[in-house]
Amino acid sequence: MSGDTAVDGLVQILMGVASRYWQLVKIDGAGRRQVQEISPAKAFFVDVFPAIAYGGQNAIADNTDRHVPDAEIQLQLLQLSRDAPTDRYLLAQRCLLCFISWQIEQVCLQLAANFGSVHGFGCADLLPYVLDDDGRLQPHGTYQSLSQKILQSFDPQQSSLTTWTTTRVKHDAALNQFLLECGVYMVSDWAILNDTRPQQLERIFREFYALTPPEIQQAQQLLESYHAIYRTARLQQRSLSIGGKCTTPTTQQLQEIATLLQSQTSQTLKSETVMTQLQKLATQLREYRIHVRGGSLPTKSLDAITVDEYTDTTKALDNEDEQTEFLQLYRPQFLACLEQALAVVTQSRVNRLQRKKGEKAKKFLQALKLFHCQNLRMTEIAESMGLRAQDAVTRLLKLKEFRADVRQQLLLLLCDRVLDLAKNYSYPDRLITLEQQIKLALDEQITQVIKEAGNQSQTAKINTIENGLFRERLCRYLDSLNEEI
Repeated sequence: MSGDTAVDGLVQILMGVASRYWQLVKIDGAGRRQVQEISPAKAFFVDVFPAIAYGGQNAIADNTDRHVPDAEIQLQLLQLSRDAPTDRYLLAQRCLLCFISWQIEQVCLQLAANFGSVHGFGCADLLPYVLDDDGRLQPHGTYQSLSQKILQSFDPQQSSLTTWTTTRVKHDAALNQFLLECGVYMVSDWAILNDTRPQQLERIFREFYALTPPEIQQAQQLLESYHAIYRTARLQQRSLSIGGKCTTPTTQQLQEIATLLQSQTSQTLKSETVMTQLQKLATQLREYRIHVRGGSLPTKSLDAITVDEYTDTTKALDNEDEQTEFLQLYRPQFLACLEQALAVVTQSRVNRLQRKKGEKAKKFLQALKLFHCQNLRMTEIAESMGLRAQDAVTRLLKLKEFRADVRQQLLLLLCDRVLDLAKNYSYPDRLITLEQQIKLALDEQITQVIKEAGNQSQTAKINTIENGLFRERLCRYLDSLNEEI
C-alpha cells in the first residue's frame, strides 16, 4: 500500500470516529433506532478541530493509536460548553451530547450481549429507556434527558466521559426496573453478601425458601464468616479511600473463611467448596431481591418438568410413590384450571367492553390473538386493525392487568382442586399446615407461568418463548371461540 493510500484509509477511519460528535443516536416516534446528523454541530466541530475533522496529516502523525483523541477533544468542548458565548457553548454541548448517545448505545449492546439471550431482550428493547435526547440545540422546558444529566454531572478530573456515561447508564432507574422485570439484578454476588445481615438471611430463608432451622443456621454461619473476613477487609479499604467494585475473594480470604467455619462447625472445607457455597448463597439472595422488586425469576417449561422439580409443591408428602401419583394427578388439574382461568378472565373482559360503544370487545379479541398467536408487534397490530398508534393497542389489551387477573383466578381454582387431592395423601391433623404449604408452592408455580407470559409484552417484540404454556392455552381457547376474530 502506498503512503498516500494508507493516509487516505486512515482519514476515512478518523472521519468515521469523529462523526460521533455531530451524529446523534436517537429513537424515532415508532421506537426505532436512527442516526441524525446535526449540521450546525458538524460545522462547529470542523471549525474547532479542522485537522481532525479533515484528517490532516499532522493530526494523523500525532495520533499513533489511530483513534480520534477523545480526551483532548472532550476537554476542549467541555471548556467551550461552560465558558463560550451562548451560541458556541450550545454547539459544544451538542457535540458532547452526540458522543454520549453513541456510548449509551454501546452500553445497551453490552448488556444485551451479556444477558439478553437468557432473559429475552435485545438492545432495541433497552434503548427507549435511556435515549431520550431529541437533538435540539436549545433545551426545551425544564426536562433533562439522561445525556444532559450525564454531561452536567461529568467531572474530567474523576473519570473519562466514556466511563462516566457507562456508570450512569447502568445505574439508571428506568433501565434497571426493566432489567429487573426481565430477571437481571445488576449487583455483584459479593456486594449482595456484603449488605445482607444475618437476621435478614434468617427471615428470607425461613419465609421465602421455607428452609429448616439447621439449614438456616448453616447459611448464617457462612455469611457471618464471610463478613468477618471479606467485608472487614473491604471496610478497611474504604477507610483508606480505596474504592472500586467488590472483587472476587482471594484464595487466602477463602481459606480464612474456611478456617473460621471449621472453628464454629468442626467441618473442614476446601477453598473451592467455600467459593461454591458463597455463590449459591448469593444466587438465592439475588433471586429473592428480584422477586420482592417485582422482577422475573428464572422459569422452566411445565412440559419438560420432572418429579424432582416439583419439590416445593410436595414437601408435605412423605412417600415417594405417593408423590409420583400425586403429581400425575396434579398436572392435568393445573392445565384444566389454567384453561378455565383464561376463559373466565377473557369473557369477563369481553362482557365489560361490550357495555361500551363501538366494537371494542371484538377488537380486544382480535388484538389478543394477533399478539399472542401470530406474534405481531404492537405497532403491527395497530396498523392491521386501523388503530391510531401502538399506545392504543396497549390501552385496549391492558396485558399486565389481564395476566394479573388470570393469575388470581388460577390460584383460586387450583388451590381448591389440589387441596382436595392432597386430602388423599395426608392425615387430617396435618391438613392445616399442608394447606398453607400448598398455597405458597402453587403461588410460586403460577407466578412463574405468568412471568413467562409477561416477558413477551415487556420486551415489546416478537415472542421468543415459542411454546409458552400461557400462550399455548390462550390461543387454543381463542381458536375455540365462535366469535369471528
